[in-house]
Amino acid sequence: MRLLLISNSTNYGEDYLAWPSPFIKDFLAPSDVKKVLFIPYAGMGLTPERIAKSYDIYEEKVQKVFRQFAYELESIHHDIDPVQAVKDAEAIAVGGGNTFHLVHMMHKLKIMDAIRDKVLSGTPYLGWSAGSNVACPSLMTTNDMPIIQPESFDCTGLIPFQINPHYLDAHAQGHAGETREQRLEEFQIVNKEMPIVGLRESTLLQIEGDDIQLKGPRPMRYFKFGEEPGEFEPGSDISFLLK
Repeated sequence: MRLLLISNSTNYGEDYLAWPSPFIKDFLAPSDVKKVLFIPYAGMGLTPERIAKSYDIYEEKVQKVFRQFAYELESIHHDIDPVQAVKDAEAIAVGGGNTFHLVHMMHKLKIMDAIRDKVLSGTPYLGWSAGSNVACPSLMTTNDMPIIQPESFDCTGLIPFQINPHYLDAHAQGHAGETREQRLEEFQIVNKEMPIVGLRESTLLQIEGDDIQLKGPRPMRYFKFGEEPGEFEPGSDISFLLK
């Protein structure tokens, strides 16, 4: 199993997918991939009429990046048979946006299990933000507003832990609401057995079989019920996450 799970697509002031581009290129390089199947359903237009058009726009935006690496990329929303498109994919990329809408569409089109089976067979998978969330057992540690009710909160379960992308330590001055850490601790009160990785921006997890590495300039935050949250620097042994 090969996964590249990216916290965020873009840093402030940078081009789209600029910071993870070297990691994406290195991740796909060892494979025979020539064409990548893109899952765009986390990206949405401003009105229902614009949603379909927004998938075209999203596809074009990601295509520009992947062309730099000499990979063809095509969005699944063009396919009449999405499940077959997944079965035929050489690699799968899942974009960020609203995780609830992404999961809703993945269940509606019956591609959630198809993607899981395909990736477990060795097909490379990469995702950013919501695309990282759906590699987890569920969407329940997303930061997104529940704009739609999916058939299920269940996701691919490719990894045995939850990711909170865009993890923030900061608590804005004057903000009376809960911190990100408090929200994640609430999740663990009712999901005691499920660990969480707070994946800060400009960081990612790369999984190659039984090997998992944190890459980027920042540590990850690790949450396990009943224990104090911990910090793990890039290069640390985090193999326990896959056990």
